[in-house]
Amino acid sequence: MKTLELKVYEILKSRFSEKEAEVFIEYFGSKTNEKIDDRKDIFLTKQDKIDLIEKMTKDKIDLIKWMFGFGLPLFF
Repeated sequence: MKTLELKVYEILKSRFSEKEAEVFIEYFGSKTNEKIDDRKDIFLTKQDKIDLIEKMTKDKIDLIKWMFGFGLPLFF
């Protein structure tokens, strides 16, 4: 256990039995891990960010090409 977990365990142990305190710690630890796992899909990884920037750059270049393709004939 980590230091903070040990402190919480000691506090809970003074109010409950050792087994009950251990169950509390395990429960909150598992809940925390579940929340982290649920939110992993929300966060961008470094590779996701690189892919997104590359796609935005490609789309920007395509947009500029289309603007020139339609804009130049209008001026002449």
